[in-house]
Amino acid sequence: QVQLVESGGGLVQAGGSLRLSCAASGRTFRTYAMGWFRQAPGKDREIVGSMTGSGRATYLTAPVKGRFTISSDNAKNTVFLQMNSLKPEDTATYYCAAAEANPSAVKIRVSDYAYWGQGTQVTVSS
Repeated sequence: QVQLVESGGGLVQAGGSLRLSCAASGRTFRTYAMGWFRQAPGKDREIVGSMTGSGRATYLTAPVKGRFTISSDNAKNTVFLQMNSLKPEDTATYYCAAAEANPSAVKIRVSDYAYWGQGTQVTVSS
């Protein structure tokens, strides 16, 4: 079992930045692939990015490449999503998720993930 708690959401103007944090507790952090997803009203939940348990590889979906970065602090069992150059279309509830996986596996499907945080709202005004 792993518990996830997101923080760092809020209201920001277009072009601004936010950093989301996901604090994980429970089993060893390195045994899980970590993902960030988002869900806008009326839309399906979609991948934003993910990181392998080893932290050596990351994936970012095309709309956020060059603007968002995923990183981790293994000592604090925390994963971060740095979001720069935010756009109104980035407005959504953002979720952190964990998937049991080998250390080199990148997981990008919602169905890959068994553990989810409660979500944090990100609103980007134009």
